[in-house]
Amino acid sequence: MSDLGKIDRTFFERHVAPNLGAERTDVAVGPRHGVDFGVIDIDGQALVTATDPLSILPALGFERAGRFALDLVLADVAVSGIAPSHLSVCFTLPETMTDEQFATVWEAIHAECADLGVAVVTGHTARYSDPSHPWVGAATAMGVGEHTDIVRPDGASVGDRLLMTTGPAVESVGLLSTLFGDQLDLPPKTVSSAQDRLEEVYCVRDALTAAAAGPVTAMHDVTEGGLAGALNEMADGAGVRFAVDREGVPMRPGVEEVCEALEIDPWAATSSGSLLIAVDPAGVNAVRGALEDRDTVVADIGRVEAVRGEDGEGEVVVDGDVLEHPSVDPSWAAYAELADDASD
Repeated sequence: MSDLGKIDRTFFERHVAPNLGAERTDVAVGPRHGVDFGVIDIDGQALVTATDPLSILPALGFERAGRFALDLVLADVAVSGIAPSHLSVCFTLPETMTDEQFATVWEAIHAECADLGVAVVTGHTARYSDPSHPWVGAATAMGVGEHTDIVRPDGASVGDRLLMTTGPAVESVGLLSTLFGDQLDLPPKTVSSAQDRLEEVYCVRDALTAAAAGPVTAMHDVTEGGLAGALNEMADGAGVRFAVDREGVPMRPGVEEVCEALEIDPWAATSSGSLLIAVDPAGVNAVRGALEDRDTVVADIGRVEAVRGEDGEGEVVVDGDVLEHPSVDPSWAAYAELADDASD
């Protein structure tokens, strides 16, 4: 298991997967490494659910921080193609967070939930002596729909096209340039452009738009481990090979410059707001058109080329070279180093 970030596949398969409590026939999709959501069958209907930590970064401003934290939770349900409809949220607030600050966070969450049709159904909110920003709790999102409407995480099929929205490292670059812009040895115009990427970290509506336009066979948000991680997780889930064209991957303004300055591989850095979507060839134009109508950047970056072999694992090939899953997300170390420098 890595020192920072999610547990790796080996630890999951050895210690988590064999120990999942009671075996129940109503669990239609259970825990799997790299899979965003689970599914419970309730009298023939599907309850899609996902749990994530809540991250509140005061430097973003508490309104924007609240919306950002919420979207990360809701996105893991939205990539199933089922709209999130209910939310359970737990806040373990640090003593330093004032009533006014938390009220701003909560009002931002309420406003976004109301716009998306999501109801808060239960939760827990309290201050404690040990917690500190940014990790201040966790939340569980849920959505109810038909089993046949679910976009399964392992559904990519040979012949599908691979679409990507937004681009690699937008979240990492947007956050790091906003929090530590004055520490970057880059022209102010480049830093400003990088900071604009923070407005592209919301993908719930994009995921639902793509699923509705379909046929979408698989979808994954590009979070920890970046594009390289998302590609490998989707390919492994389906047991297929992804053939990717590096030149086809969109790169947003400011991303390459900041990643180079911080010695970050943009393909390995978290990029919330970006989606990796496997689409039946017949639906590519419809999905692209629907996303572009939302002014979302979307590109055709490759194809599902072949089943790899008897081991059931997937493979990702970029311009003919195998792309491995990153062992650690480089944005973690970059954040720690910049934060240490800022405190000196």
